[in-house]
Amino acid sequence: MLRNKKYGHRESGMTLIEALIALAILGALSVIFLGGLMTTSKVAAIADEQGTAVSLAQLQMEWVKAADYIYDATQYSLAPVPDDKDYLGYSATVTAEPLHALDDGIQRITVKVYRSGEQVFKLESYKVNR
Repeated sequence: MLRNKKYGHRESGMTLIEALIALAILGALSVIFLGGLMTTSKVAAIADEQGTAVSLAQLQMEWVKAADYIYDATQYSLAPVPDDKDYLGYSATVTAEPLHALDDGIQRITVKVYRSGEQVFKLESYKVNR
C-alpha cells in the first residue's frame, strides 16, 4: 500500500467517480463523432444528387441546342435519359419561349430535372436560329 506523505491517505487507483466521468466524456465524444459522420453522409448524398441532376440537365440542353430551330416552339424533344443506375428516378422537362413577343430567332430554353417527382435542378440558356 502506498501512502501519500502529505495527506496521510492511500492512493490505490481510480475511484468509481473518476471512471464514470471518463465514461461520460468518452460517450459525449462518441455522440459528437457519430453526428459528424451522419452529417457528412447526408452532404455526400446531396452532392451526388446535384451532380447527377446537373449532368442530366446539361445533356438535355446540348440535345436541344443541336436540334433544328422551331419557330414559336413551347418545348423540344428530350434526349433519352441514360440507363445507368445513377439516373434511376430522374426525369427532365424542356420548355422553350421566344425571347421577344415575335419569335425573331432567339428562344429561352429551360431544363428542369426531377428526382422522384421533386425538382432538384433548373438550367436556363438560349437557342439561336443560325
